Amino acid sequence: MKAMKTALAAIAAIAFSANSAFGAEEHLKSLEPKYFDNTVEAGTDFFQHVNGGWMAANPLTPERSRFTRFDVISDTNEVRIRDIVVNLSSSNPAPGSVAFKVATIYEQAMDSVRRNTEGAKPILPLLKKIEETPADKMDDLFLWMHRNYSSPFIGAGPMEDFSNSKEYAMYVTGAGLGMGDRDYYLSNDKRNKDVREAYQKLIVNQMRNAGYSKKDANRIMKNVMKIETLLADSTWTREQSRNIPAMNNPRSFKWLKENFTNIPWDRFFIETMDIKSPDEVIITTINTVKQGDNLYGSLTDREIKDLYLWDIVANAQGTLSDKFANTAFEFSKVMSGVTEQRPRWKRALAATESALGEAIGELYVEKYFPQSSKDYMIGLVENLRTSLGKHIINLDWMSDETKLNAIKKLNAFTVKIGYPDKWKDYSSMEIDPALSYYDNMHNVNMWYQKDMLSKWGKPVDKTEWGMTPQTVNAYYNPMANEIVFPAAILQAPFFDPEASDAENYGGIGVVIGHEMTHGFDDQGRNFDDEGNMVDWWTPEDAEKFATKAQTLIDQFNAVEVLPGLNANGAYTLGENIADQGGLGVAMTAFLDAQKKKGVDVYTQKIDGISPLQVFYMNYANLWANNVREDEIRTLTTGDVHSLGRNRVNVTLRNIQPFFDAFSITEGQPMFRPLNERVVIW
Repeated sequence: MKAMKTALAAIAAIAFSANSAFGAEEHLKSLEPKYFDNTVEAGTDFFQHVNGGWMAANPLTPERSRFTRFDVISDTNEVRIRDIVVNLSSSNPAPGSVAFKVATIYEQAMDSVRRNTEGAKPILPLLKKIEETPADKMDDLFLWMHRNYSSPFIGAGPMEDFSNSKEYAMYVTGAGLGMGDRDYYLSNDKRNKDVREAYQKLIVNQMRNAGYSKKDANRIMKNVMKIETLLADSTWTREQSRNIPAMNNPRSFKWLKENFTNIPWDRFFIETMDIKSPDEVIITTINTVKQGDNLYGSLTDREIKDLYLWDIVANAQGTLSDKFANTAFEFSKVMSGVTEQRPRWKRALAATESALGEAIGELYVEKYFPQSSKDYMIGLVENLRTSLGKHIINLDWMSDETKLNAIKKLNAFTVKIGYPDKWKDYSSMEIDPALSYYDNMHNVNMWYQKDMLSKWGKPVDKTEWGMTPQTVNAYYNPMANEIVFPAAILQAPFFDPEASDAENYGGIGVVIGHEMTHGFDDQGRNFDDEGNMVDWWTPEDAEKFATKAQTLIDQFNAVEVLPGLNANGAYTLGENIADQGGLGVAMTAFLDAQKKKGVDVYTQKIDGISPLQVFYMNYANLWANNVREDEIRTLTTGDVHSLGRNRVNVTLRNIQPFFDAFSITEGQPMFRPLNERVVIW
């Protein structure tokens, strides 16, 4: 234990105090009492108790499948970003400048008249090339597709090496699926059959839009469904996809060629990536790569060409005429339940951000992210780091040996706040108003592909960001052992410089703790302090972790989200662990901060509510949402996050301080007996 205390002392704890100070009484800023539902007791349904009024005041509009607190901030951000982009356009930027490129993409995305006139014309030469490729040039066509448009049958590219995160490894993976999840192809329940039928209709109608006859469009659809279903059959389940160590399968290039004999590997790396064949690759899912190789070697040329034709059309449908966009939306209606498309300007803005996100982010930060917010976050992060260190040291189920390794990893966290120190250089991106919108967006994709491939053979750049500053989110990257908080998340209800400590710790404090805990969830725990896949656990501790994790899995599995549909506790395990850990770590940090101020969190009041209650109420406030049934089914199938209601109610039912704050006792629905609770971190 002495070693533990020495390790904890290594964490640089920075004293933190919110900008607000307790006077006679503080007032709520992020929480709005008018949105509470006092007809439902906290001990009955805490999510409803806090958010019922907000849900009633924010009904879903036709273009939304769900509406959340995140969307409230995102909507504000969209208006800000639109103003930035429109101002760039009106400033008459110099041709070739980044401002000119941003303005061009946005204006072309908005120009439905031109796109409707062009119709399918931008992609017709590509479809013609596929159709006219002779049998003896099918390998050439395969390489052309991979080099320019999609990744049929298999995928490949550089990423940080699982075993040495300072260097890039070459990864080979299975092909993606048009509908995303294998169950849409293989499961025969009503929901999956409905989605499958809608996807088949999408393929037929889009191929008709591209100029194919009904007969040919139906043939293409059948061949695509045949191939994607066979690929789905070898694709891992959602639960299997969380097993990161099982993806670390290094193999020699010789082994790759000897075991997957149909793909032209010798040409593949040279002609699609402009690099020599690597000595070694990491095959993430051997069975799916094997299936892709088998299919490429056994399908007819006609079947393969039809898959390629659909790949071209599917990837282009958002950049062509309204006819293509409207057809794609019909499929979205089945997936999410929405009945109206998002306004054109919002779709145009999303496309512009996808193309030149950091260029827009640089302007966003300059206008909307003060240094004071960054300073606040630096102090708060260190408070949370100290708090998590205390939690690790006091765990009753973990050995000192594993604790030392956990503290070492915690001390090594890199923290990124607001925006990157080095912005992307878009000067080489080719954007030309004379080209079609499709061609310019294709150039964008080629720029990003070239940027990714340029990393091969170089050290990993640890300064890169995986999100833009204007993104309302945060993340943990296990292979860099870093936690990242973009500027845009530092808004109410997550953070408000004028709000109480209770609101800010229950908001952004929990978010920080959540991302930190990801370093120790079922996936993050497989990586060490340097981001390398290293097993730093004793076997006994790993077994205890698995037992506790299974209890949490079972708690979520028991929740019926819709009649006949239960939550997936295994697939959402990482996020559920992080939610629970974030709450516990933020609460400890909050109590420490209040103790230093001499604040009694049970008797002090903020608009008549105790600070302890405010902390948990603002956490619940973060997840306020309305969501359609179809979207609930889609999220339960494909989202690693639990539904907002479960992130509140299921998680809080394990936490004794929550019960204490609201005097929740046995017999109330929110209460969980002590012997059924689980606390991992």
